[in-house]
Amino acid sequence: MNIGEVLTRLTQDFAGMTASKIRFLEEKGLITPARTAAGYRKYTDSDVERLRFILALQRDQYLPLKVIKDYLDAVDRGETPPVLPGGASLAPRGVDAQTAQELAGHHRPLTRSELEGRTGASSAFVDRLVEYALVVADEDGRFSEQSIRAVNATLALADRGVEPRHLRAFRTAADREIGLVESAVAPLAGRRDAASAARVADEAAVIADAILELHASLVRGGLEHLDR
Repeated sequence: MNIGEVLTRLTQDFAGMTASKIRFLEEKGLITPARTAAGYRKYTDSDVERLRFILALQRDQYLPLKVIKDYLDAVDRGETPPVLPGGASLAPRGVDAQTAQELAGHHRPLTRSELEGRTGASSAFVDRLVEYALVVADEDGRFSEQSIRAVNATLALADRGVEPRHLRAFRTAADREIGLVESAVAPLAGRRDAASAARVADEAAVIADAILELHASLVRGGLEHLDR
């Protein structure tokens, strides 16, 4: 199935379900659809049932995504995880050792050397990205999975003559967009319970996706004249 067909099967039980929500769950490592040779996502019946399980736990149990992911990671490794609140359970889904290792390590913070190794960037190049805050280490000096995307994107730009020093405006723009998202979710963020925290993360992701979609459409629209 493509993502549109998945939405058709889910929206009957989960009103307001969107493609952005499914992509967000994939980004967080809760679902890993197969890819065609052209890179398109393809979903199986098992993927849809896994999505139903995740969405039901969010809706009915108000569980944060991290709790759900930890449970599913244990299932994917073939372990018997603790019973979730409300007694929910999911039959283990068999995966090979390599896939299980990838799932277990998803979103593990990377050391500086791992970031350079995963992207092929030189230490000097990463230094420049850090200088311009295009990648940011945490308090332990480690980098998130998003840093891999940032490094790969800036490497592609550098190959075309766009150096990190030309990209400082992106950091400024990103900070403004982050502030916009935080303002939008502020009414929910003031609550301290786990259910509200999960809703804040989900709502922030949906807003961020819309902002990025708008940004992409404005840039691509402004370049359409080059195709004429």
